[in-house]
Amino acid sequence: MMNLRFLKPYFDYTNQQKTGLLFLFVIICALQFAYFYVDFDNLQEKFPEQEKWLGLQSEIDSLKSEKYKTENKVYLFNPNFISDYKAYKLGMSVAEIDRLLAFRKQNKFVNSAEEFQQVTKISDSLLRVISPLFKFPEWTQHKNSEKNKETYTYNNSVKKEKIVVMNLNEAGQDDLMKIYGIGEALSKRILKQKEIFGSFVSMEQLNDVWGLSPEVITELNARFKITTSDNIKKIEINEASLKEISQFPYFNYGLAKQIVTYRSMNGNFNNIEDLAKIKGFPVEKAKIISLYLKF
Repeated sequence: MMNLRFLKPYFDYTNQQKTGLLFLFVIICALQFAYFYVDFDNLQEKFPEQEKWLGLQSEIDSLKSEKYKTENKVYLFNPNFISDYKAYKLGMSVAEIDRLLAFRKQNKFVNSAEEFQQVTKISDSLLRVISPLFKFPEWTQHKNSEKNKETYTYNNSVKKEKIVVMNLNEAGQDDLMKIYGIGEALSKRILKQKEIFGSFVSMEQLNDVWGLSPEVITELNARFKITTSDNIKKIEINEASLKEISQFPYFNYGLAKQIVTYRSMNGNFNNIEDLAKIKGFPVEKAKIISLYLKF
């Protein structure tokens, strides 16, 4: 029989060591039991901060929902002045849009949903969808009256007599939207551009408004003009900081930095000609830019 006495020193423990091994064995058993029988998914602790955050998140979600409802609000419009893009979004075909444009070029107007369908040849199903969005002038609802017919009949002579050239700097959104091809977005963009400058100084500045087609700009020039205004936001070019100069719409940061450097090395600018010597200066807009500067 094999003698195992040589292993005895390895198992010769003190009472404290034996107690420690016993506790270690108990801990291991407890951990094994917990691993197999305890559901840790249900032990997630909820903190007061977490509850507060969850409540705030639900409030944010409700506000977002209200925002989307507002953004999706549909505005009524006069179909005589519908833009190509809006007509396309409403489901009209290119041919149907072209028929309306051809009709309008004759200085004629549709005064009801039925007339709109007769001109464009849109289907009954599409008419039912988009006609609730139409908004015609009030007098068209009483066009059976001979007096109203005489007063509001569209013809070239009356139309020409009613055209009054208006100061663009005094025009509101409704005034701009009377131009065929200008909707809510473009009118706001024009007014925003005017707000940046304080006032327009030239009709040429409309060429810098993104989204305006040459045809629309031509129509704007026929209906509006620029008159002298005291609301122009002028820059003291010899005193302004780098930040102030770089925020001017016709300058970028690089040009503004060159202006400040040139000014510090050569002294003040006396006129727009001095400023135009700087590399990268938009010389083609020098006349307009000069009206926004003080020397």
